[in-house]
Amino acid sequence: MGQLERFIGVLEGLKMTIVGGVFLLFSLYFVLTGTPIPNYLDPAWVTVFICGIPLVYLALTRLINEHWISSALLIVMAMVASIYIGEIFAAGEVTFIMALGALLEDYTVERSKRGLTDLINLKPEKGRLLINENGQTIEKEVQATDIQIGDILRVLPGEKIPVDGVIIDGDTSVDQSVMTGESLPLDKTIDDEVFSGTLNLHGSIDIKATKVGTDSSLEKLIRLVQEADEKQAPTQRIADKWATWLVPVALAIAIVTYLITGNLERGVTILVVFCPCALILATPTAIMAAIGQATKQGVLIKSGEALEIMGNVDTITFDKTGTLTFGNLEVSDIVPLVDDISEEDLTKYVTISEVKSEHPIGKAIVNHSKENGKEYDEPDTFEMIPGKGVKVQYKDDVILSGTTRFMEDNNIDIIDSCHKELDLLRNEGKASIVVALNNRIIGVIGLSDVLRENAEAVVSTLKNDLETNVELLTGDNYKAANYFASKVGITDVHSELLPENKVEIVEQLKASNKKVCMVGDGVNDAPALKTADVSVAMGGMGSDIAIDAADMALLGDDIEKLPYLKKLSNATLFTIHLSITISMIINAIAIICSVLGLLNPITGALVHNVGSCAVVMLAASLYDRDFSKYVIS
Repeated sequence: MGQLERFIGVLEGLKMTIVGGVFLLFSLYFVLTGTPIPNYLDPAWVTVFICGIPLVYLALTRLINEHWISSALLIVMAMVASIYIGEIFAAGEVTFIMALGALLEDYTVERSKRGLTDLINLKPEKGRLLINENGQTIEKEVQATDIQIGDILRVLPGEKIPVDGVIIDGDTSVDQSVMTGESLPLDKTIDDEVFSGTLNLHGSIDIKATKVGTDSSLEKLIRLVQEADEKQAPTQRIADKWATWLVPVALAIAIVTYLITGNLERGVTILVVFCPCALILATPTAIMAAIGQATKQGVLIKSGEALEIMGNVDTITFDKTGTLTFGNLEVSDIVPLVDDISEEDLTKYVTISEVKSEHPIGKAIVNHSKENGKEYDEPDTFEMIPGKGVKVQYKDDVILSGTTRFMEDNNIDIIDSCHKELDLLRNEGKASIVVALNNRIIGVIGLSDVLRENAEAVVSTLKNDLETNVELLTGDNYKAANYFASKVGITDVHSELLPENKVEIVEQLKASNKKVCMVGDGVNDAPALKTADVSVAMGGMGSDIAIDAADMALLGDDIEKLPYLKKLSNATLFTIHLSITISMIINAIAIICSVLGLLNPITGALVHNVGSCAVVMLAASLYDRDFSKYVIS
């Protein structure tokens, strides 16, 4: 960094806006009271120095290096012209307002970058390589980066799977939520595929590595987040977008006025009142007010840009598990299949069989009995067969609970009513286990993720009141996805998606000129959250990585506040546009008055600040506006 850049950095480090504002107030006092300015210190010059030098540097850098005519250039022109004719206060005023707008906007667009670091920390560091030495198989701990395609690895219960692979020996249950977001662990057996970074829950398995290094699923997930983050281009301020025509128009009017009237002061006054100070303040002040309003409602908004984009969103894509649902399994169906067994008997037997189980299904069944005050005993013996079920001895009874394959392995016939009930539960997107007592099927237990109470009302409000299209993106199977979608009123459903599939769908929607908001809660949602135009994470249960990847977060998992957030964003965008319109009208009137000689540079600077004050007051009203009817209850 050169000496000039260091000097600019020092000025900005001095909080140039605050310091410059203090000196500008001193200058205003001297101007209004007619008090002679001390020879040793002219506050207006100090303001110009502190706020003006970084502004000149910015304007020239954009003009020379980037060939970009920005609003900073117009304000520098007004500052230089004011200094030329000796109106130092006017020069200090316009540079101070510009610096204030820049400071406010920088404050509102800070973004968190920690999510990618947390995602990288999920990568397994080591693996258990199986090596054949002298006819014996031994385990050798190796770095995950040293694993090659074709290597045989052993993964013990509770360990992360180090690479993508195929199971060649063993049965287990795998938590794949990091990749698919599914709330239920998946039972895995020989020839089933497993993914890097997922968690082996129960049985020991041997896998053959099929994808390693940068080709593994977790590495692809990390790369997707990185690529999506790099695609986020900074949005130019509205004033800068308009500056390409503001600068030549201002110059033209000022020059023509000077040529016609021969009065240089009028030309300078036109440049002063033409400065887009209110235009610069319109966006950051409205956004700061909206962020304050949202914070009161428990909604975290990380950037002003996100709030603006949310106001233009016409399509919202939802993850299912942990977003539309709570992500917790609960017993939904207790179905006895024989006449001599009641619901209470079936509940008792299945709870006894699962009381020592660590599987989420077993825990859900035991929790159900506890919550309903059901008494249960512990079994005399307990045996768990990973990926299949459990077998217990209780007094003189043998109880089995698990999959149909588990029943068949124990030579228990699956009766027709059992098949029928299992099909019904699958069609409703529910998990199920079969219960057998003394080699006889006695019933089926159905379990379901729990739909959030207000999910249907949220979707309805978004679709009907806020005219927003809603789609579901989930890693769940087709039947589960469609069952839950029908419950909340979503007709556009995409199921069985891996993270890259979610990204593809979001990109397709964007390619069809949709403004897309992604709502999710899991690590697997992070790439889609980054890829969408704007994103919202569930802030209570949601993964830290999802929260950091998203532009906004609903603290406490309050999905019912999503319509409020959309309405607030719409109102913010409307306020920004209204502020711009008001400021432009005031500027137009001031320009006419300047041409007619009714304003000089000092009075012009004060009058054009009326627009700035109007913008700030309009933004402040946004903070107190009542949007409570859009918080679903």
